[in-house]
Amino acid sequence: MLSITGKSKPLCDGLTRREVLQIGALSLGGLTLPNLLRAEQQAGIRNSNKAVIMIYMCGAPPHQDMYDLKMDAPSEIRGEFQPIATNVSGIEICEHMPRMASIMDKCVPLRSVYGSPNGAHDSFICYTGRPTQNQPSGGWPSMGAVVNKVLGPKNAAVPAFVGLSPDTGHPPYGSPGLPGFLGVGNAAFRPSGPARKDMVLSDISVDRLDNRKNLLQGFDQLRRDIDASGTLDGMDSLNSQAFDILTSSKLADALDVTREPQEIRDRYGKGSPKRYGDGAPMDLEHFLVARRLIEAGARVVTLNFGRWDFHSNNFKGLKSGHLPYFDQGLSALIEDLHDRGLSDDVSVIAWGEFGRTPRINKDAGRDHWPAVGGGLLAGGGIRTGQVIGATDRLGAEIADRPVHFSEVLATLYRSLGIDPDAAFLKDLSGRPQYLLEKTTPMPELV
Repeated sequence: MLSITGKSKPLCDGLTRREVLQIGALSLGGLTLPNLLRAEQQAGIRNSNKAVIMIYMCGAPPHQDMYDLKMDAPSEIRGEFQPIATNVSGIEICEHMPRMASIMDKCVPLRSVYGSPNGAHDSFICYTGRPTQNQPSGGWPSMGAVVNKVLGPKNAAVPAFVGLSPDTGHPPYGSPGLPGFLGVGNAAFRPSGPARKDMVLSDISVDRLDNRKNLLQGFDQLRRDIDASGTLDGMDSLNSQAFDILTSSKLADALDVTREPQEIRDRYGKGSPKRYGDGAPMDLEHFLVARRLIEAGARVVTLNFGRWDFHSNNFKGLKSGHLPYFDQGLSALIEDLHDRGLSDDVSVIAWGEFGRTPRINKDAGRDHWPAVGGGLLAGGGIRTGQVIGATDRLGAEIADRPVHFSEVLATLYRSLGIDPDAAFLKDLSGRPQYLLEKTTPMPELV
């Protein structure tokens, strides 16, 4: 793991890292990004196979109907579903997730996730570990943008940060994670939609493309001195990546699931490629594409899945599609990574932005509940086969081991070889910012 300064130790002048951040206008000496990147290069981190797949469950899934069933609660709270045993003694999950139950030794259910400030629908906290309020100049960058900035692409023809996030009726559901103050050069590459067919060269040679690239660079240089926002630098990065993609089939091949054996494709299934309400499709091939992108060299792949905001008909909506599809896609991904020897390198996280109300409403739905939610981790070399956190008998409040969103992201950063307690980047005002507020990885997992 890359670490610039030891945890909780003062710097050579007696200042702590937090004090350095408070002196925003002063020189940062050896802690600047160029030195960070050089140190990573020397450590071999930038060439590692470490990666993260993040599954955003649009609209917030019900923790008490998936991983934290409350069978001793009154009927208006416990709901319709029954728990089933898993292959780990003492861990039970919902009856509509039998495939996940059979591989629970490879997973870690989280039963006490918190951090949503107001229960508003937004993928932002899942991707950044932070609320949308009080952002620095330019906004907080998502994990994918940070990894793209700090580590860069492993393969020039494959973006480091890919978002398998089709547009949705509610725009935040369709976000793959924003670049924030890191700029457009660190935005997610989104292959969905009409752009995908443009990734193949048509009637143009590579030499001719290189000539166009040189001409474009010449025009850009004429405007360089008057651009104070960094936008052109970001466009340079995007243009360079576009040329690399166009002159290689590696990315297009990774997106083509027909190259997979039929047995593997059948294991993942197809799901429902049609958008669900104002949410995302339940496209199971996205789970397979995510794995293929990681193998091709992507470092962070985000995907959105379904619409879990069941204010009415919660149990019908879950058992008729969402839970069976989720069970198939996620279990296939985790097993596939394990079978390919990738489970120690590739971390998987599946979660939403908050939990759901313990009490079932008059429309057989559950409403927003920011006090506690859930999620599931797998891979990345963590200690699996355990549950972290607990709620009270109603599933309303955290009873043991609160887990903040940023703690989970700190654990994921660590799995990539980035120490969130040491690395920081500058926002648009020049002020250094830590990657997360809570920077310590979850000790139970590492």
